[in-house]
Amino acid sequence: MAAAIHFYFDFASPYGYFASTRIDELAAKYGRDVEWHPILLGVVFKTTGGMPLPMIPMKGEYSVRDFERSARFHGIAYKLPQAFPLPTQSAARAMLWVKDKYGDERAIEFAKAVFKAYFVDDVNIGDPVHIAKIASGMGLDSSRMAEGINSAQVKDQLRAEMDLAMARGVFGSPYVIVDNEGFWGFDRFDQVDAMLKNGKI
Repeated sequence: MAAAIHFYFDFASPYGYFASTRIDELAAKYGRDVEWHPILLGVVFKTTGGMPLPMIPMKGEYSVRDFERSARFHGIAYKLPQAFPLPTQSAARAMLWVKDKYGDERAIEFAKAVFKAYFVDDVNIGDPVHIAKIASGMGLDSSRMAEGINSAQVKDQLRAEMDLAMARGVFGSPYVIVDNEGFWGFDRFDQVDAMLKNGKI
């Protein structure tokens, strides 16, 4: 069986959200599984010297327009949240907790629900209370989740995920790895498609 595709994303990344609506379908087209990995861009930026796009002069204003334009072009529901960007530690830890307790499939469902809550329904996912409500709405044990995301085990797990991601060269969101080849950005999905189809580009 072909190796899984690794999909890295920050929950506060619009391009990561756009990618999340396409990655599974793209992988299934070529009989591949996808491993979803939440990351924290704030941690990455400490190494790369980067910063959130909206905070960069000129480029920030462009990016806000491009978020909206890209969503329209691809037919993806999207609204720029009022609280943008925001910290995503709680969301990332919650996804890892769901993965541990309920498995990969439910964790991916949860991740998609968090993305929709933030980029469609304008829910402040930086607030653990809202993360718990999303979990509860999916029939997950939100009270246990609240304890889990503050546990040393889950915090250590996220740190380990971040260390591994950066060791693999992940520096942005979305970042997709296909057979050890890295692709940064939703606008690289045509190249991801070609890589999956031909085994090379």
